[in-house]
Amino acid sequence: MSIHVTRVHARPRSMFGNPLPGILAAAIMLGLSAPLAVAANGAPLPVAVANPASTSAADRQELDRFIVRYREGSPQRHDTQRLLQSLQQVVARSGLVGGAGLSVRHVRSLALGGDVVEVSRPLDRVSAAALMRSIAADPAVAHVEPDIRLSHTGLPVRPGQDRVSPAMVPDDEFYADYQWHLHSVTGGIRAPAAWDATSGEGVVVAVLDTGITDHEDLDGNVLEGYDFITDTFLSRRETDERVAGAHDYGDWNDDPTQCPVSPSSFHGTHVAGTVAEATGNGIGMAGVAHDARVLPVRVLGRCGGYLSDIADAVVWASGGSVDGVPDNANPAEVINMSLSGAAACGAESTMQLAIDAAIANGTTVVVAAGNDNADVGGFTPASCANVVTVGATRIGGGRAGYSNYGARVDLSGPGGGGSADGNPGGYVWQSINDSATSPELGTPTYGGMAGTSMAAPHVAGVVALVQSVAEAPLAPVEMRALLKDTARPFPVEIPAGTPVGSGILDAQAAVTAVAEPCEGDECEPVPEATPISNRVPLTGLEGAVGETQLFSIEVPAGASGLSFISYGGSGDVSLLVSFGTEPTTDVADSRSTRPGNNETIRVATPQAGTYYLKVVGVKAFAGVTLQARHN
Repeated sequence: MSIHVTRVHARPRSMFGNPLPGILAAAIMLGLSAPLAVAANGAPLPVAVANPASTSAADRQELDRFIVRYREGSPQRHDTQRLLQSLQQVVARSGLVGGAGLSVRHVRSLALGGDVVEVSRPLDRVSAAALMRSIAADPAVAHVEPDIRLSHTGLPVRPGQDRVSPAMVPDDEFYADYQWHLHSVTGGIRAPAAWDATSGEGVVVAVLDTGITDHEDLDGNVLEGYDFITDTFLSRRETDERVAGAHDYGDWNDDPTQCPVSPSSFHGTHVAGTVAEATGNGIGMAGVAHDARVLPVRVLGRCGGYLSDIADAVVWASGGSVDGVPDNANPAEVINMSLSGAAACGAESTMQLAIDAAIANGTTVVVAAGNDNADVGGFTPASCANVVTVGATRIGGGRAGYSNYGARVDLSGPGGGGSADGNPGGYVWQSINDSATSPELGTPTYGGMAGTSMAAPHVAGVVALVQSVAEAPLAPVEMRALLKDTARPFPVEIPAGTPVGSGILDAQAAVTAVAEPCEGDECEPVPEATPISNRVPLTGLEGAVGETQLFSIEVPAGASGLSFISYGGSGDVSLLVSFGTEPTTDVADSRSTRPGNNETIRVATPQAGTYYLKVVGVKAFAGVTLQARHN
């Protein structure tokens, strides 16, 4: 779900590649304070503000569509006529909304065995719940739920910490100034260091969203995809049939009786750009896995998209079969769903069954936590089992105030803080279209959005980077564990009541964890060090003047307050500390060189991984105690 978009027209180019002058600005906002746009000279411009629907609007939906799954072996399971007869009898007995006159229509069957049915007029939540209870009372019924609509959800480092500059520094024109979320050492994902090893080549990332529009900085990485929307009002197509391609017709709405009035978001194009926008081509912006391929799957249109369509799309994108749709020729290694609906995801829910099918096909499923500043347990698909649920952080690394939270959030990624963080720092920047309605009436450009929608595709892109270098593809459960374990600690304290996972996505750490070990004369050997444990003193150290002793400690993700101390004994020692490599007297991240043996080095926000500690004998020493501690 995104909550804000600020569009910046980034010197659009003609078909011959010549830059056209000028930068324009416009904005759409969903739930934050007034946005800013940026003029050519960097000055803020006032912009118009609209207020489309938030996820919580799902609670106010009237319901006329339901998903019913009959038990295997029941006559209704494979006989549409018997199914309708049974349901019509239930409606007649229920006496709902005036009793007579409420009829039931079969819409379609689902890939996983359920059926979508529609009643002849919308029901409020109370009446809908009563009807579902009546349906569930039939012993032949295994599960019933509403077919709800889901909506899209829109440093400097201390000296010595990054000793080697990454080789991959993109020349894309707006990368350095706008895309903090990729390269900031405080709030970014450390993408440039990961790009030294991989760019995601050979991996397919399915983006289940609003579809995609033409964009010169993205087109080369986009596969054909499919449009799964089966409602002409939502899709703006002339037919309810699913069709090849995933063209975004625009999701604007000018009918307040259907859902809040809003302009088009072109959300799917922005999300796809984060995953795989072309990089190093001298134009526009950069993507996380810029040699991966995006498989766009259109599931959201005007006023959102139905749960039933999204569930079928999950199955299809992962390589499963869906009636009436050709099998997917490019099954995805990872699916991104930057969308949310106000409903808990139960073990027998349609969304959970679809995700289970994708996991069984070996596809990692990444989902946005949602933007309601609430516990993620009440939202779908964020509360589903076996998905990677992603919260959102701001440019300073703290939780974004809109981000859903809770024990079910696995880790966080850059989502932006909106105008509170300033422009461009408050937004995640990627490809977009500047039209308020149809993309054909606008121009491909670049814009900023904020939301857990923006955080999730950073994670999906890193999954692609990891899979492209792994000796064997990681299973979804392995990938989820890797992402959590390699996340770097939050640079600011996250309140205990609003947890957003194990840390901030770390592209470099995730890739390094699976990359094949270096071999050959130019490889740096792993230092031979004596391991020490957290809070366990090592006593009785002794050595001669000039002698060094090397120790190591493994620091887990989420640790804080790391410190190294030495004390007691006789003589004089100094301490040197570096992350990931052996410190030397010339190069070390930190050092303590006070007279005597009472030395202290503190690392307030340690990285997850190996820290090396070297004890140096300034004078001959004996009886010294050494200890490493972290919370």
